[in-house]
Amino acid sequence: MMQEKKYHMPDLEQATDEELIVRLRDGEQQITDYIMEKYKNLVRSKAGSMYILGADRDDLIQEGMIGLFKAIRDFDSGRDASFFTFAELCISRQMYSAVQAAGRMKHIPLNSYISLYGNGTEHGEEEEGIQGILADHGLNPEDFVIDKENVEQLEKRMEQELSSFEKQVLDLYITGMSYSQIARVLGRDEKSTDNALQRLKSKIKKMILE
Repeated sequence: MMQEKKYHMPDLEQATDEELIVRLRDGEQQITDYIMEKYKNLVRSKAGSMYILGADRDDLIQEGMIGLFKAIRDFDSGRDASFFTFAELCISRQMYSAVQAAGRMKHIPLNSYISLYGNGTEHGEEEEGIQGILADHGLNPEDFVIDKENVEQLEKRMEQELSSFEKQVLDLYITGMSYSQIARVLGRDEKSTDNALQRLKSKIKKMILE
């Protein structure tokens, strides 16, 4: 009878990820399976957030596991801050690249964009809700969301007026990523990413209120 592989061995559970990678490099190949198993829930969580972009969840999980494998293969303790941070980056990049490559980026309903103005900032402050902005101008947010023609018009203007970088930032922001996480996924610095986020928010607000 074939024995089932045991990934959760005490000596592995007690070691840090960075220590495990060192041991892997020294020849303990079973550590790859252990880390893949350990981080599979992180992959599933990321797939759940990326699912809003219109990709198939199972496909995203598969891509995420590929990203995790690459993280295990490429992690450099002398260069990268921590394995967890590096793995999270590799998983997100792999998933987002797959979505883009498949050309499956779909327009997001307007009620997804409404949350742009009610999210916490990087430091935890609350921003003004778009519902409040609309109410101040005598508009009913619920009626605006229901109006399909307005939604389609907004999507068309966003396609025309947002830059390619701003669209990428928006795509990732609505999955719940902070601007620092977005910067890492897109390979850009945090300042330019945050600036793009502020620009696109202003543009969308202007489109809605015109």
